Parts: sequence; C-alpha cells; structure tokens
Amino acid sequence: MGKYFGTDGFRGEANVELTGDHAYEVGRFLGWYYGRGNHRARIVVGKDTRRSSYMLEYAISAGMAASGADVYLLHVTTTPSVSYVTRTDGFDCGVMISASHNPYYDNGIKLLNREGEKMDESTIRLVEDYLDGTLSVDGQTFSKLPFATGEGVGSIVDHTAGRNRYMGYLISLAVYSFRGKRIALDCANGSAWSIAPNVFRSLGADVHVINDRPDGLNINLDAGSTHIEGLKRYVKEHGCDAGFAFDGDADRCLAVDENGELVDGDQIMYLYGAYMKERGKLLTNTVVTTVMSNFGLYKALDKAGVGYAKTAVGDKYVYEEMVRGGHRLGGEQSGHIIFSKYARTGDGILTSLKIMEVMMAKKEALSRLAAPVTIYPQVLINVRVKDKKAAQDDPAVQAAVQAVADELGDTGRILVRESGTEPLVRVMVEAPEKGQCQALAQRVVDVIIAQGHKAE
Repeated sequence: MGKYFGTDGFRGEANVELTGDHAYEVGRFLGWYYGRGNHRARIVVGKDTRRSSYMLEYAISAGMAASGADVYLLHVTTTPSVSYVTRTDGFDCGVMISASHNPYYDNGIKLLNREGEKMDESTIRLVEDYLDGTLSVDGQTFSKLPFATGEGVGSIVDHTAGRNRYMGYLISLAVYSFRGKRIALDCANGSAWSIAPNVFRSLGADVHVINDRPDGLNINLDAGSTHIEGLKRYVKEHGCDAGFAFDGDADRCLAVDENGELVDGDQIMYLYGAYMKERGKLLTNTVVTTVMSNFGLYKALDKAGVGYAKTAVGDKYVYEEMVRGGHRLGGEQSGHIIFSKYARTGDGILTSLKIMEVMMAKKEALSRLAAPVTIYPQVLINVRVKDKKAAQDDPAVQAAVQAVADELGDTGRILVRESGTEPLVRVMVEAPEKGQCQALAQRVVDVIIAQGHKAE
C-alpha cells in the first residue's frame, strides 16, 4: 500500500484526508498520462450517492479536462458498472468516486485500468509521486504538468447510456425468469438504488425494496450489507423467497434466505461453486478464498470435491490469484464475489442474479442450497503491539500458535496475522464451540503480552 492509495483506492474523510484539491490533481495526472503521444485520453467516471461525491466528481473531471482528456460521466452508478463500461467502450481508464461501505462523511477514488481491473501498482505509484511533486516519467521530472490549451482542452459529457447498457448486460446474463418469486432488495441508500430494482423487475420478480431513498447522508446508515438485520426482519415479515443486501457502491452482496437467516459470502461461494462443478463449468475445480473465510466453507468444499486457494484479505488479491490460475470463482466472506467470466471486479447485483440462477435451476430454497456449509464459531482478538513483525516472529508466540493448531487438529483452525493499516496483531480461532475459540485465542494473546510485545 502507498502513501495515499490502499488496496481499494484513495480513501479518507472528505475534505480532511481526501480533498477536492487531491481529486483535481489526480485528474490532472490521469488526463496527461493517458494523453501522452498526441492521444486524446478518454476517461469514464462514476460516483455513489454520498454528498461529497459530487464535489470530487467535478474536481477530478475538471483536472482531466484541463490536461486534455475527454471525460464521460456515468453519474450515480455502481463500481462494477464503471469496470464494465471502461472495458467494453474502449476507455483508457475508469474512475469510481466512492468509499464503498464506509459512512457518508468518508469518500474515495478508485482507479481502473482499460480492462476494468484495479489499476496496477506502478501507475498508482506515479499518481502518488505527482501528488508529492516528485513525478518522473520517460526520463523527465515534473513538479507540475502542462495545461491543455485551445482545441486541446478536454470536454465533459453525459454518458448515462453506458450505465443503461450495463443494466442490459446484467439482464442478458439471466437464464431464467424470476416470475413468481418475492425478492427483497436492500440498496443501502447507495449506488444500487435504481439499478438493482429495475433489473429484478425486468426479470419478472415481485420486488420489495428498502433503503432506496438516498439523501447524500444516509448511505450505509443502518442499511445494506454491513447492517443486514433490517433485511433479515423484512424478508421474514413479508414472506419473501430471498433478500439481497448491497453496500454503498454495490460491489458486495450478502443474501438472506426465506427464513430470514444470513447467507454470507462463504456460503455464496460454496453454493455457486458446487453448482458450477455439477455442470462441468468449474474449469480448474478451484474456488479462490481469503485466509478469513470460515473453516466451515473448506469442510463443505472438501465434501463436495471442490479445491480451493487462499489469498491475503482483499478482493484485489483474490482477483490476482484468479487471473494467475485461470479460476472462475472467488471472493470474500464479506460478499465481494468475483465471477471472472462475466466481470473484473466484485459485483453485488451480478452475485444476486447468480444466486437466483441456482435457486431457479435446482428448484430449491436458498436455505437448502446454503445448508451444507456449517459456519464455525469464530473469535477474533486484536492486540495493539510495538512491532507487528517482532510479535509474530517471537519463538514463544509461534510455539503457542502451533500448540493451539495441534490441539484443534482438523476440527478448527488458528490464524495470526498483522493488520495492514494499524499496529495490530489479529488472533483468530475457529472451533466447534464459542467458548473453546475464546479460550484458545486468549492463550496466544497471553503469550504475546507476556513476551512484552503489547504497546502501552
């Protein structure tokens, strides 16, 4: 991770860590960088519903046009739609203004390459160098970039047609009508608020929508995939066949079954992975997960004869492993699910359609499809430490971790990892009983503290 950009873009509190000036300068760089060699850059921009998204959209677009790029505005839309439009309409790159599942006062800038994938680290480093006034490209050093003049100044135009084409693409992927199905959608007062209901209605579902009244301040507020309780109640009270909850920019989806029970990302990966295997579509017989996926997922995949790979936490790493191994399905417990045949990023609405496909094809309730995955109790204890590496490399700590692993055997697991953003070591244990999880995790934490690694 860099100085400004993390694994999911440049994110921070609007006008504190991330200002309009930052957005303008990022736009200046992108417009210039992709316009080198007498090429007029074409860049597509989308945003979510938070109030500051408008400010940042205008600022970054102005910077791009000032550097000579033509800017195409999708307006309020989802991150996966920006990815889709970038790669299918031949744009040089794409930008999404969003802080995903964060509260309204945060915001972010996500950059996508011409293939609709997350921008490569080398280009991100150049953006950061420019923000710091130390940019060096093609043997030249720039503290400021030249402005376009005359007819070289870029234009900024409406491109809602691209968003509509994305909706048509989603609808085209459905192989069954949803007629007769009562479906609840929690749009998190975010990017999905108009897209998801229209897609489901077009496919014949009886659609019930909550949290679809964005006002700039209520995105993710007690709503969406990070606050699933409201959708669980709604599905049960209104007799829905299933419910789907998205996050602020709709690259995540969590589901709720007909009994009002959560179906998380691990269960979604299982049910669709098993469905793909049955049809001979899971080409490498592998589902890509992160180290935080539940032990119960691996037990269920083993029983189904499906292999798995594990990556560091972050959909970026999941996608990289999918590309490296040619895998078709991967994701995170949080609901970032990637279907590489159809998308380059996690896509919440696509995920909901794929879950519906399995329900319709197998004529089974969502609860039955998810039932083979027994979610093991999990305890996660964060320890603030002086030195993350020293704490993890301590022989006494490693011995304690190994002792817990030996005690659990094949009935659970322990994972000790460092936080990517804070001075924390995270100790996670999964086991058949919650009390066992707590006791075993605390045993390792006690050793970390006894060895003097805890920060004051």
